[in-house]
Amino acid sequence: MPELFSDDFMVDFGNAWNDDEIGEALAKIGFNSTIGYGFEGDDKPKGYLKVENGFVTEAGAYQDAALNWDLRAKPADWEKWCQKGVSMMSLGLAYTSGKLKFLTGDYTAMIKNPAMAGPFIKSFAVMGRVPRT
Repeated sequence: MPELFSDDFMVDFGNAWNDDEIGEALAKIGFNSTIGYGFEGDDKPKGYLKVENGFVTEAGAYQDAALNWDLRAKPADWEKWCQKGVSMMSLGLAYTSGKLKFLTGDYTAMIKNPAMAGPFIKSFAVMGRVPRT
């Protein structure tokens, strides 16, 4: 099983994203972004997803692509969110307490837009369904 945010994990995460309603919800708002995922303190993210019109078109180990979003947290926090998912409240607490950092991207603008916030919250549950070590 792939390690969290490894190349194989990100490919599986991208496929799970596309198989879920996340892609369709984001397609309605024409969402296009490159999203990096990684660990607090690292120089760069471990993995990325490229999303075009709501659906993942590229996924894998991060290789210096320009990012619209760069999400960082400690491995233990990522694991907790993968296992339990997040709610609007727990996401807000994670952000305000500094457990979830947006090195790139505007958390406030995203969370105020229900068309983006709902799929973002759902992405944690989808991430948690991806098998890993």
